[in-house]
Amino acid sequence: MTVPYNPDNLFAVKCWEVEVRKTAKRTLIARIYQPQGTGPFPVLIDLHGGAWSRKDRYANEPMARAIAASGMLVVSPDLRLSDESPYPACVQDAHHAIRWLKHKAKEWNGDITHFGILGSSSGGHVAQLIGMKPHDPKYAAIPLPEAPNVDATAVYIATRSPISNPVARRAQAERKGNKEMMKKSDTFFNPPETIHEGNPQEILDRKEKVVMLPMLIMQGGLDDNVIPEIQEKFAATYRAAGGECQLEIFKNSEHEWTAVPSPEADLSHETVKQFIAKQLRALQKKAA
Repeated sequence: MTVPYNPDNLFAVKCWEVEVRKTAKRTLIARIYQPQGTGPFPVLIDLHGGAWSRKDRYANEPMARAIAASGMLVVSPDLRLSDESPYPACVQDAHHAIRWLKHKAKEWNGDITHFGILGSSSGGHVAQLIGMKPHDPKYAAIPLPEAPNVDATAVYIATRSPISNPVARRAQAERKGNKEMMKKSDTFFNPPETIHEGNPQEILDRKEKVVMLPMLIMQGGLDDNVIPEIQEKFAATYRAAGGECQLEIFKNSEHEWTAVPSPEADLSHETVKQFIAKQLRALQKKAA
């Protein structure tokens, strides 16, 4: 990596959009956030949330822009929504987008040596699945003919309010009588038994063979959607399985606090940048 990453940097950021691929129903677009400097810059893909059923490449714009300004090429792709296609469609889209970005990053002054994944809410769920199972043939089902040998491996995962246990998250929605959230879960996990296959917590509980990347989980203490106890259990299980998991509880924050201007949102941006800096320093030290 030519440019050492410094989270205190402040670059101007150029944004534009490009087509990733066409599906049966629409064209998936990616938003590019490119720091304006000599580079090349490390690369981060940003996977949007929305309970698998809404939102797009703009969902995490404040976070993506803040990280790009610190000296990272950040790319936020669209993912298919559950009414277009249920699990594992959006996981497959993200897996394809990672490979596509790795192939394209050099054109945009990116260095994929230390490639990272950022995911929010359901995007965090997708990030966990791909991070732990980058070579799963089901997730890698969408071909990339122009770069068939590129894989979806990363070196770290950073998340905000990830759905680390979809079964527990649906049970929480049922306890609260949140029929809309229950419907979103049921629409995505269809047939219903796929909720167990695509469940990061249960993957660990089953002791499946997985890749244990360093992981950041940022969680709102007031979140009644993905409650803190879900993340605490997942983080403990991940560590027990041999992984590094940094869990940060933002005590006065709810589910989507990172996108609303506030001191807590600024802190979340800084937390991600510091986590990335720590991972990149460790990798550079290891390579030296």
